[in-house]
Amino acid sequence: MILVVGGAGYIGSHLVKELVEKEDVVVLDNLSTGHRSAVDNRAIFVKGDLGNEEDLQMVFRSYPIKAVMHFAACSLVGESVIDPLKYYQNNVASTLTLLKVMLKFKVKNFIFSSTAATYGIPDVALIDESSATTPINPYGQSKLMVEQILSDLSTSDGLKYVILRYFNAAGAHESAEIGESHDPETHLIPIVLQQLLGLREKVSVFGSDYDTPDGTCIRDYIHVTDLASAHILALKALLTGKKSAEIYNLGNGLGYSVKEVIETCERVTGVKANIEMADRRQGDPARLVASSNKIFSELGWKAERNLEKIIADAWKWHQNQKY
Repeated sequence: MILVVGGAGYIGSHLVKELVEKEDVVVLDNLSTGHRSAVDNRAIFVKGDLGNEEDLQMVFRSYPIKAVMHFAACSLVGESVIDPLKYYQNNVASTLTLLKVMLKFKVKNFIFSSTAATYGIPDVALIDESSATTPINPYGQSKLMVEQILSDLSTSDGLKYVILRYFNAAGAHESAEIGESHDPETHLIPIVLQQLLGLREKVSVFGSDYDTPDGTCIRDYIHVTDLASAHILALKALLTGKKSAEIYNLGNGLGYSVKEVIETCERVTGVKANIEMADRRQGDPARLVASSNKIFSELGWKAERNLEKIIADAWKWHQNQKY
């Protein structure tokens, strides 16, 4: 049985929907940002807190857990700057509690949902796993701290892990049963689609004078189902002994500009967006795109779904919501 921590959240729930086809799954989530309705009914759901040792021990006593997939984290960059203690408490301290209980119950297979924010502002066009890790905010720093802890526990206790770093998960399950639902919403694609549905007055574009072909920032977007498949491949590699301590980037290798994303949303939906040009945001690099060559060569994974598919699936889900 696989324990998915944070399995009611956006990426976690999409992973669970795919994973239940292959494994028995138990989900632990405190529903602070996740949604109970997003958890596939074939999975066992336990409402509990990652930082509560009693909640965790109950799960490990009750179910034959053979691996843990960890998605539970605070993930808003801006908030992490304002309230770093929240991020270090939830993302680092609570993860330490999870790891402590895992080792107590002799469960030593761990998949960690990390972030390409660990790289900070890289000086390369395409970020690979050898790029320097110099995070510029507490969110990225908290994830990098956990990565170091995993490395140390691999040496001391034989913990086996795979770390997956990525930027912008996007889209929705093609069934339109689950999708991206955050409060507040800070991600570009759902913001644009909400504006096209009449739920927002405008879409703000922060900066149009970057050193990019159209002047707007370029970012890496991956369909959330592609992310789920990468996590499942990583789990298989771990359980079969193919990998024991590995880091992989997940990216599309291309990147899309803010302008390209908006134009694709307009093309897919047939609705024109109301755009407002705004000043640059502090700390926004011109280009952040990750290379996935390593995971492709070692595990055979690549992003299969393009930007149009990402937006089409997201649009279908948004149209089904009762706002």
